[in-house]
Parts: sequence; C-alpha cells; structure tokens
Amino acid sequence: MVDNWEDFLIPYKQAVDELKVKLRGIRGEYLKTDGRSPIEFVTGRVKPVDSIKEKMVRRHIDEDRLEEDMEDIAGLRIMCQFVEDIYQVVDLLRKRTDITILEERDYVHNKKPSGYRSYHIIFEYPVQMLSGEKKILAEIQVRTLAMNFWATVEHSLNYKYQGEFPTELKDRLQSAAEAAFRLDEEMSEIRDELQETNRVDDTHNTRKPSDENSNLQ
Repeated sequence: MVDNWEDFLIPYKQAVDELKVKLRGIRGEYLKTDGRSPIEFVTGRVKPVDSIKEKMVRRHIDEDRLEEDMEDIAGLRIMCQFVEDIYQVVDLLRKRTDITILEERDYVHNKKPSGYRSYHIIFEYPVQMLSGEKKILAEIQVRTLAMNFWATVEHSLNYKYQGEFPTELKDRLQSAAEAAFRLDEEMSEIRDELQETNRVDDTHNTRKPSDENSNLQ
C-alpha cells in the first residue's frame, strides 16, 4: 500500500529527470557531429496522483501491484521531424545498456481505431537511491511533430467529452489524423528529393575539367 505518495514518486521523478538529460545530450551529440538530430525535442512527466488513482480504478489495478502493473507513471516523449526518425530513435534506444526494453508497440504503421499514431516503448530503468538500486517501469513515446499535435488536441477533447465523442466529431478526428500522417509522408518525400538533388549537384561540382573534356572527344 502507498502510505506517502510523495515518497513513492521520488524514483519516478528521478528517472524522468535523468533520462531527459541523457536524451537531450544525445540530441546535442547528433547536432555537433551531423548538423542534424533525429530527436527534435524531449519532454517528460510523472503522472499526477489523481490520474494514477483514476487509472487504478479504470484498469482494476490493486494498490499493492501498482509498481508492477502501471507502466506509465514515469513517461517521456521524444518528438521527431520525420517518420523515419522515429525508427532511428527506436534503434538507438534498443542499443542502450541503461534501459531494459520489455515491450514495444508500433502504433505508427498500426494505428489505433481513433487514428492515433505513435511508437511506445515500455522499459525497466534502474534508479540509484540512498537505500540502493530500485528498478522502475517507465514508458517512452516516440512520434512526429504532426502526430504529437493531433494527439495533444485529441487528448484535450477526450477529457472534455470523457471519451464519448459525437459520431461526427469522431469521424473528423480520424480524418484529421490521416491528414497529419499524409503531411508526414509528404515532408519525407520532399526531404528525399532535396537530398537526391544535392547529391547530383555535389557529383557535378566535383568532376574534374579533364573528365568533362574527355566526354567531348
């Protein structure tokens, strides 16, 4: 049983703070070496006590099983520019030795019925406490900026309507989710075309004059 919620949440807060620093450090390394990072920005939060209690009731989670059965008390979000960046970040997380991935849920190409898209990773993370090491469960969501915009708006509306959307609004939200994903795909195609154009230009600019003259003979 949880006697003191503030004490109970300390390791979760520490995990979020540590992982935000680590992930933002990775972004900095990418920018320094490549000039671009698959990580656009990182946010994190510890679920408020009222939300924890509400979810316990909704999911029928016993208080003495809270640490084992609630995976998102500590949560982080990694925002990316492009869909391809999501999978690059996922590969990066798989290689880390400070987290143990327990489950992956690909809602990017396997969207939820609502239209929601994101990539979820459930993992175990060791927190160093005064009493020793404590392993906690946490969740990372990786998504594009467009996916995050849709999810943020949908979440606020979901709170207002308590999950019972009018049919017309539900259909429009699904349509908006598809429009957001089409935008992601279009931006990826534009980036690929620009990169290909730059490669062609670089090849042309590096050709020697002798090469051009030999083609004229």
